[in-house]
Amino acid sequence: MEYFIDAFRQFAEFNGRASRKAYWMYYLFYVLFYIAAGILDAFGGAGLFSALYALAVLVPGIAITTRRLHDTGRSGWWQLIYLVPLFGWIVMLVFLLQDSKPDNEYGVRPL
Repeated sequence: MEYFIDAFRQFAEFNGRASRKAYWMYYLFYVLFYIAAGILDAFGGAGLFSALYALAVLVPGIAITTRRLHDTGRSGWWQLIYLVPLFGWIVMLVFLLQDSKPDNEYGVRPL
């Protein structure tokens, strides 16, 4: 939960690096809370809770993904590859699963 809250504290921080653990722990709680919002929608929310949640996590999600890409030595602009059907998602998954690179132009290696 600490990683999820930390991502919100740094919601507009597109500089620096995020470790693999920080990114995937954020993503785990992202999915869990999205499922909870979906359950609330099933009880009469008509999609309101899911839509508000998706809007609330949009910028922090882009920011932490950018920092994770920086950790692998890539620019945050690589997120645009998501727009390529199927292939883009596979490439991004490979990038996000890779180990951290040593100190690079984006900063020192996170712990």
